[in-house]
Amino acid sequence: MNYDQIFDSAIDRLHEEGRYRVFIDIMRNKGSYPNARCFHGHNGPKPITVWCSNDYLCMGQHDVVIGAMEEALHDVGAGSGGTRNIGGNTHFHVELEKELAELHGKEGALLFTSGYVSNDATLSTLAKLLPGCVIFSDELNHASMIAGIRNSGCEKRVFRHNDVAHLEELLAAEDPETPKLIAFESVYSMEGDVAPIHAFCDLAEKYNALTYIDEVHAVGMYGDHGGGISERDNAAHRIDIIEGTLGKAFGVMGGYITASTKVIDCIRSYAPGFIFTTSLSPVLVAGVLASVKHLKSSNVERNAQQQAAATLKLKFAEAGLPVMDSVTHIVPLMVGDPARAKKISDILLAEYGVYVQPINYPTVPRGTERLRFTPGPHHTEEMMTELTEALVEIWDRLDIELAEAA
Repeated sequence: MNYDQIFDSAIDRLHEEGRYRVFIDIMRNKGSYPNARCFHGHNGPKPITVWCSNDYLCMGQHDVVIGAMEEALHDVGAGSGGTRNIGGNTHFHVELEKELAELHGKEGALLFTSGYVSNDATLSTLAKLLPGCVIFSDELNHASMIAGIRNSGCEKRVFRHNDVAHLEELLAAEDPETPKLIAFESVYSMEGDVAPIHAFCDLAEKYNALTYIDEVHAVGMYGDHGGGISERDNAAHRIDIIEGTLGKAFGVMGGYITASTKVIDCIRSYAPGFIFTTSLSPVLVAGVLASVKHLKSSNVERNAQQQAAATLKLKFAEAGLPVMDSVTHIVPLMVGDPARAKKISDILLAEYGVYVQPINYPTVPRGTERLRFTPGPHHTEEMMTELTEALVEIWDRLDIELAEAA
C-alpha cells in the first residue's frame, strides 16, 4: 500500500478542480482595521485591505474588548486550567452564560470552544436523548449541523431550503408520537437570505416538534440588543434552542447555546464535546463578555455595518457586477467557476491589495462558486469605489460579461 500516493492523488484532485485552498499569511493592524499586512508571496509585509472577515462589526478591534482582555490576562493569567468540570470553570464563564441567556430570553446558556462544536455536540446529544428522534434539516444547513445530526445516529429528513410546504409534508408523514426536531439557520452566510422563522415555529407547534436555530451570522448583528434575527422578528420565545458564535460579530472566539434549564443541564451532563474539552481561556471570555454587554446597548456598529453593506451592493449592481440577491449584511458576487474565482482573488490580492477569499465546493454547490464580501463599519465609500473599479477591470481582463446596470 503506497500511502503517499493516495494522499498525493487526493491533493492533485483539488488542484485539477481549481479548488485547492490557500491560507493567506496576514496580520491585522490593531486600531486601523480593515487595514492589514500580507506576508504571502513576497518579501516583507505588504499593506492590504481585508474584505472577507467575519468580524462583522470590528469588535475584535474595539477598545472595550481589548481592555477587558488585557485586564483579565493580568488578573487571572492566560489559560483556563482544564475542562469546566476540572479547574476550568471561572467566574467569567458563569457571567457570560448569564449575559447570553438574558440576551435571548432563555433560562440558561452553555459555552463551547467554537460554534462548530456547539452545533455538533448539542445536536448529536439531543437526538440520542430522545428515543427514535427524527431531525428535519434545511438542505443548506452548515457542515457543523450536518455533522451533529450524522453523529447522533438518528433518522433525518432534509427539506428544501426555506421551503415551508416541503417541511410540513415531511412532518405530516411521521408518526405523531415520534420525537421531532426542526434544525435551521437564521441567516445563511453564503446566500445572505433569512429563514421564515415564524412559519417554522408554527409547524413545530402543529406537529409537536422542538426547534433549533443557528444564529451564528446574526447574533450581535440584528435586534435592538444584538439577539439576532429571532430577536428582530420577535420569535426568540418560540424557539427551544438558540445557538450562536462568539467569533463573528462579537469579535473573539467560542460558541454557545441558550435554552431551558433542563436542556442546558442535559447537554452539560451528556455532551462529550463539552465535557472533555478544555474550556475557553478566561481572557477570551472576558473579551466576549465586554463585547456582548457593549452591543446590547449600542446600535452604532450595527447601523454603520448595514449602511456599508447596502452601499457596496448598490455599487456592484450599478457597475453590472453579478451581485447576488441578499437581504442581509452578506454581499456575495457570483463567479460560477472555481478556477476563475481563485484567479480573480489572486489578482485582487497581488495587484490591488484587496483580500477576499474564493468560496468553492463543498462550502457552496459546484457551479455556484463566488466571492463573498463582508463590508464593515470601517470600510469607507472610497474603499468600496476602488474595489468596484478593480473588479470591473478584472472582469474585462478575463473577458467576463458584465450585466446591464439596473
